[in-house]
Amino acid sequence: MAFFVHYLFLTAIFSAVFFILLRASRLRRLRLPPGNLGIPFVGETLQLIAAYKTENPEPFIDERVSRYGSIFTTHIFGEPTVFSADPETNRYILQNEGKLFECSYPGSISNLLGKHSLLLMKGSLHKRMHSLTMSFANSSIIRDHLLVDIDRLIRLNLDSWTERVFLMEEAKKITFELTVKQLMSYDPGEWSESLRKQYVLVIEGFFTVPLPLFSTTYRRAIKARTKVAEALSLIVRERRKENEGGERKSDMLTALLTGDDNFSDDEIVDFLVALLVAGYETTSTIMTLAVKFLTETPLALAQLKKEHEGIRAKKSESEALEWSDYKSMPFTQCVVNETLRVANIISGVFRRAMTDINIKGYTIPKGWKVFASFRAVHLDHDHFKDARTFNPWRWQNNSGMSCPGNVYTPFGGGPRLCPGYELARVELSVFLHHLVTRFSWVPAEEDKLVFFPTTRTQKRYPINVQRRTASS
Repeated sequence: MAFFVHYLFLTAIFSAVFFILLRASRLRRLRLPPGNLGIPFVGETLQLIAAYKTENPEPFIDERVSRYGSIFTTHIFGEPTVFSADPETNRYILQNEGKLFECSYPGSISNLLGKHSLLLMKGSLHKRMHSLTMSFANSSIIRDHLLVDIDRLIRLNLDSWTERVFLMEEAKKITFELTVKQLMSYDPGEWSESLRKQYVLVIEGFFTVPLPLFSTTYRRAIKARTKVAEALSLIVRERRKENEGGERKSDMLTALLTGDDNFSDDEIVDFLVALLVAGYETTSTIMTLAVKFLTETPLALAQLKKEHEGIRAKKSESEALEWSDYKSMPFTQCVVNETLRVANIISGVFRRAMTDINIKGYTIPKGWKVFASFRAVHLDHDHFKDARTFNPWRWQNNSGMSCPGNVYTPFGGGPRLCPGYELARVELSVFLHHLVTRFSWVPAEEDKLVFFPTTRTQKRYPINVQRRTASS
């Protein structure tokens, strides 16, 4: 018996070694992009994290692009990964979603968002749900239904400001309240603020080791995710009863409940969890960084103020913005474009090769991850003059928009183009309007940007604000 067990053990060892050698032999026959896989198991993950925890993560990319070219091989988050800083390759990756590449994210993100989230859906289901989401955030819906709530909730939040605020916190409150209202028709209150605080914990767990035993942050995120799911499940059950009683609201939740897919409560909760993250985290960061960049660029801030004072001069103090006002903000759109380009809230996307893929003279092996880096392209001097300088004037007269579509991709592209891209632009524009026409401000402390686990300022960007009078 002991001999048999020993034999099985040796067989297993030899089989594993044979498989590894066979796989290594196959990879050697392929022309992989050049690069460095780093140390075993860890790869270059620690170097990546260390770079993105600073205000200047660019050297991680710059050094490897300089050494290997715009497509290189690395090993991050436990897997060999082909990293692309090439706009043509990025476009190829985005456009071939579901054909040559499939969506792939770290296990921590997948677990926390849920398997039924839009981010992880594939095939025809993703296509239908992406289309549904876009139908609740297109220009006509924003103009006819959402703009009034956007304006009202932003003004309501600004009314509560004291002389010193943490801008990132206030922006998060605004965007979370707006997203809850748009998805589920709930006005802000203690319930939404309690839910938002749980979301903060969930997001902190996105780039952690997905093992509760080894990661306190991940364990805390899982508990918070459970609380979020419980709160949303209660809302879903209540809405089902309302719909059965003939009372129907025109929002995303009702569309999910009454559609032809017959989603379960758990599936709807997963879907809402991901949409709340998307609408809350990214837009609030864009708001904060737009103000930070403007504060550091006084000429741009002065021109923005002039544009919005002109709009406000035609309206009473309490009168809400209309769609025609939003369409009369050309310099604001330059600021929005440039904030999106420099900030890179979504620095890129992970995909997995579904088969061996030949591109630019290299082969990406089946099963390998690829990372299409938007940040690397947006901050490349070959594509944008003085690329690492905030310069909203580059977008005037549509000069910035003359660049190819695969060069400027703040909202991704292909079948997974961010469905809320227009909504984010409107929310930021309305926020900037009310901020510059009602307040003046100065930074309360020096604050720096960091980019891991998400893009944010270290101190939540504290500012001292002063309400403007009619004469100021």
